[in-house]
Amino acid sequence: MLGLLMVLPLLPFYAERLEGTGLFGELISHIGSTGLVVGLLVSSFAVAQLLSAPFWGRVSDRYGRRPALLIGLGASFLAYIIFAYADTLSMLFLSRLVQGAGGGTVGVIQAYVADATEPENRAKSLGWLSAATNAGVAIGPVIGSWSRTISAEAPGLIAASIVSVNMVFVWFFLRESYDVAAARADGHKNIRSRDAVWNVITHSREPAPRLIWIYAIAMGAFQGMTSILALFLAVRFGVTAATIGYFFMYIGAIGFLMRAAILGWAVDWLGEVRLSRIGSVLLAAGLALLPLTQGYLGLAIAVALVPIGTAFTFPCITSLLSRVIGKHERGLYMGVQQSFGGAARVIGPLWAGWAYDHLGIGVPFWTGAIMVFATIFIGIGMESYTRSDHERRTAAV
Repeated sequence: MLGLLMVLPLLPFYAERLEGTGLFGELISHIGSTGLVVGLLVSSFAVAQLLSAPFWGRVSDRYGRRPALLIGLGASFLAYIIFAYADTLSMLFLSRLVQGAGGGTVGVIQAYVADATEPENRAKSLGWLSAATNAGVAIGPVIGSWSRTISAEAPGLIAASIVSVNMVFVWFFLRESYDVAAARADGHKNIRSRDAVWNVITHSREPAPRLIWIYAIAMGAFQGMTSILALFLAVRFGVTAATIGYFFMYIGAIGFLMRAAILGWAVDWLGEVRLSRIGSVLLAAGLALLPLTQGYLGLAIAVALVPIGTAFTFPCITSLLSRVIGKHERGLYMGVQQSFGGAARVIGPLWAGWAYDHLGIGVPFWTGAIMVFATIFIGIGMESYTRSDHERRTAAV
C-alpha cells in the first residue's frame, strides 16, 4: 500500500504530461480529456485486481500462500519499473494493469493471516492488517510527492525498491502457512475460480455468500460516500482542494486508531457477529446523518461514525468468512470476496455520482445507509457458525 499510494496521487500529472502519446493515447485523445484518462487509469487497476483476485486465491490453495505472494509482489515490482520509465500513455496503462494483477493477492494475505491465527484472534489480526494498510495510505503520498522532486522516475523506482525489500523478507522469513501436501493427501480437489464466483450468486443463502454480499454492499456504500464527500463538503461547508486533505486525514486517523487499539478488545467483549452488526449500524448512521449536518460539531460526529463502522465491520466479516469455509478453499473465497468488493468499489461511486447530480446531494448517502442497514438481516443466524464443537453439542442437548 505504501508503494501504491506513492504513485496514485501522481497519476493526473503523469497522464497530463503523456496525453496523446502512443497509439492508445492518440485514441483516447479523440474521445475525451485528461479527466477521462485519469478515470480510466484508476479504474483499470481496480478491474485488473478484481479479475485476478480469485485466480491468486486458487493458486495459493493449490501451491501455497508464499508462492502466490512472491509472484504478486514480482508483478508489482515490474509495474513500478514500467511506471518509472513510461514515456507513452500506453505504457502508463500497462503499468496500472500489471500492478492491479499483482494487487489481486490481498485475499491471499488475508488467508495467510487466517491460517496463522486461532479463530478467536482472527478479527483483531485482520484489524492490524487493515491498520497497516491505513498507515501505508497515510505515508505513501508524502513520500511520493517528495521523491517527485528528485526526478520523474524516482517515485516508481523507490516504490519498486520497497517491493523488492518485501520480496526478500517473504523469501527468507515468511514461513508457509498452508500445508499443500496435507491437502493433496486428503484428496481435496480445488474448484475453479468462476465456479466459486457463480456459487456466491446462485447460492446466496449459504453462509459464505451471505458474508461476501455483506462485505460488498458495505464496501460499495463506503466508496460511494468517499467519491462524493469532497463535493458535498464544498457545497455545504465551503471546503476547498487545500483543506479537503484534513477531512480524509481525520477519517484515516480514526480508522487506524479503531483497528489498532479498540478492535481486539471489542471482539473479545462482543464477539465478531455482534460487533459486525454494531459496525453496520454505525456506518449506516454516519451515512444517514452526513447530509443532515449543519455545523462542524455535527459533521465531525457523523464523519467519525463512518471509519468506526468500517473498522468493526470489514475485519469481522472477513474473519467470519475464514470460519465458515474450509481451509482448503480459504484463499479462493477470500479472493472472491475481494472481487465482489472490487466490483462494489466501481459500482458504488458510479451510483453515488449519478444520484448526487440528478436526485439530490443527500440521496447517495441515504441509499447507502439503507443498504448497509439491510445487511444486518442478511447476517441473521450467523452466530451458529462461530460456535465451537463443544458449544454446538451442548446446544443440541
